[in-house]
Amino acid sequence: MTNGHNPSAGVAERVERRWASVSVLIVVFLAGMAAFAGIHQATMPQATVETIDPTSIHLAGEFIESNLGSAVEGDGTVTVRAIGQQYSFSPPCILVPAETPITFRATSADVIHGFLVQGTNINTMLVPGYVSVQKATFDAPGEHLMPCQEFCSVGHEGMWGKVQVVTKEQFLSQMGDRRRLSCAP
Repeated sequence: MTNGHNPSAGVAERVERRWASVSVLIVVFLAGMAAFAGIHQATMPQATVETIDPTSIHLAGEFIESNLGSAVEGDGTVTVRAIGQQYSFSPPCILVPAETPITFRATSADVIHGFLVQGTNINTMLVPGYVSVQKATFDAPGEHLMPCQEFCSVGHEGMWGKVQVVTKEQFLSQMGDRRRLSCAP
């Protein structure tokens, strides 16, 4: 030791500065990534935006009552049409087959509602005037709760539905000659 200076203390100081610099660079990089993703996602619109007149969805068009529920398309996929309206989903119970591509098409008749199928990645907002589209495939039969996760009014906590997944064979046998199917009584 000369002049009260320990050589190992100098080495430790340089190593600590390097680690501090690396840590700061990592934090700056992650903050930059978050900012880029936030700005990029906020400026990128959906591929398609479908609009609809929420005051007449029950009267004509795709979302009339007789057109709600599950329907088998010509290519074997299933399209589900649903409406969120204060205190309920129409239909309140959606029947779909397992191992089949499913397209959920939903809208709102009155205020913003949430469309969430628990245990899946289906989670979207139902906004009056817009059609929300979500695609999914259920791997196995089962039942999934479907609560409204956007506060819509004082009756919000009672706004629940369900998605019942059955085998393809069960679904097709229940479909029979009907155009639309739901598990609601």
